[in-house]
Amino acid sequence: MTVIPTKPLAGWRVLVPRGGRWGDSVAASLRGLGAVPVVAPIINFASTDNPEALQGALRELEAGAFAWLVVTSATTVDVLASHGTTVPEGTRIAAVGETTAGALSLAGYEVDFVPQGDYSARGLFKEWPGGHGSGRVLLPQSDIAEPTLLAGLTKLGFNVTFISAYRTVGVPVSDEVAADVASGRINAVLVSSGSVARQLAAQLAPLPSATVVACIGPRTAFDTRSAGLTVHTIAETRSAQSLIEALVEYAEVQA
Repeated sequence: MTVIPTKPLAGWRVLVPRGGRWGDSVAASLRGLGAVPVVAPIINFASTDNPEALQGALRELEAGAFAWLVVTSATTVDVLASHGTTVPEGTRIAAVGETTAGALSLAGYEVDFVPQGDYSARGLFKEWPGGHGSGRVLLPQSDIAEPTLLAGLTKLGFNVTFISAYRTVGVPVSDEVAADVASGRINAVLVSSGSVARQLAAQLAPLPSATVVACIGPRTAFDTRSAGLTVHTIAETRSAQSLIEALVEYAEVQA
């Protein structure tokens, strides 16, 4: 008689609080592990409040005014692509991690530097080539981005121009999802950023004590605890795959 191995997340209902390509990819991976993903985007992205400033910065970029363009999210890549932005050959591009680098490559941008050990703002400036720099850097980020990367690049010797490329806004979850979370029918919640953590706390706290909270990295775990949520497992790197692996490892230990 053939014994079919049980999938590690069989029966788990997992809240995926982001939609789009990220949410679809994570949901597909979870299904392959036996879980039932509940995709309920809790944040979304909107146009910047100051489009003129953004357009001005992108014109400077195209004119070759910056030595580096530093990109920290796929959403920023979408903004660059939607403006038809061309990065001149003399401007190098740094991506905060493999996911962002992949989005840049798909959009036709050549990436010059990606940190290898830590896919975060701190990892990027800690692993910066040569450990120092000079010239101007364009840093387009969310309007609520923390100043960690700005401060780190400035400390390396760069003249950094921060520009708000987009706004991060909260999205109310449905009454059905909120009821599922409150009743404990959701076994785990994936937290992919500090903004997601803050929306989870604002909309769904307190979470049932049995609900597993998995965070995409140490910084997100810190933000999640600061939002008042308990963290059960932390991904080793800032990638969707690592986040799912952390949840699987937790589930296997608890089994």
